[in-house]
Amino acid sequence: MTKTNWDFYIKSYQSFLQIERGLSKNTVANYTFDIKRLCFFLTEKNIQVTPIAITEETVQDFIYHISKEVNARSQARILSGLKSFFNYLIFEDYRKDNPLELIETPKTGRKLPDTLAVSEIDLLINAIDLSTKEGERNRAMLETLYGCGLRVSELVALKISDVFFDEGFVKVTGKGNKQRFVPLGKQTQKYIEIYTQLIRCHLPIQKGFEDTLFLNRRGKQLTRAMIFTIIKELAVAVHLNKTISPHTFRHSFATHLLENGADLRSIQLMLGHESITTTEIYVHLDRKFLRNVLLNFHPRN
Repeated sequence: MTKTNWDFYIKSYQSFLQIERGLSKNTVANYTFDIKRLCFFLTEKNIQVTPIAITEETVQDFIYHISKEVNARSQARILSGLKSFFNYLIFEDYRKDNPLELIETPKTGRKLPDTLAVSEIDLLINAIDLSTKEGERNRAMLETLYGCGLRVSELVALKISDVFFDEGFVKVTGKGNKQRFVPLGKQTQKYIEIYTQLIRCHLPIQKGFEDTLFLNRRGKQLTRAMIFTIIKELAVAVHLNKTISPHTFRHSFATHLLENGADLRSIQLMLGHESITTTEIYVHLDRKFLRNVLLNFHPRN
């Protein structure tokens, strides 16, 4: 097996994902990471085989190998990514079968994501040091993250031209470059306006970032890692005993909407999920809430 042989099919697959399916570069990189992981395994074991000739047994050996390193959820994701790659090879008539067809996906269960109470979100936002320029920006960012239920990648890519204050909406570009309009709450709008009018206008904005809403101190787009760092530092500052990330704000957005009477379909549209099943996973439903729903809405109660 030569590396070039696999590279040809991987590059072809990457083009398919970007052009035909409209996936972002980050998503394409995630899809192909596990294929390269399989390639590394083959090289390490000195197995000479092409993507066209690889058998179920060889793939099974690879799965057994990684099962010692990753949990069931990660195994399931790797299997899903590899199945997609070999389905593409079948689609392009490179091979006739999928070597993962009969390989069982590990049972992972449905993990409920962590959520924050409204009081905890207030605690985190109130801990921001507003005496600094970055403080005003961070408050506006976290209010937007929670107020609009954005993914971290959507937050850092947000443009000034995407914010429609008069109409009360923000245009969000999500996965696969699909766009959606999310309502903009008055409080979120207020803090964005404070940031743009008092802080952002004084920054030395670099060429190419004139329309980027949230900027670092050098006038460039923030990285996703920076948002993670800001949130983790705030959690430490308020002694919050939870492992949180930008996605925790998105989970909380969906959960709080549902608990206050919003329907799943509306939440699905605001989150930008293609399938309502995905929305159900994001929404944290505890037993107490479900009991209250039954007691309040079932005709026998």
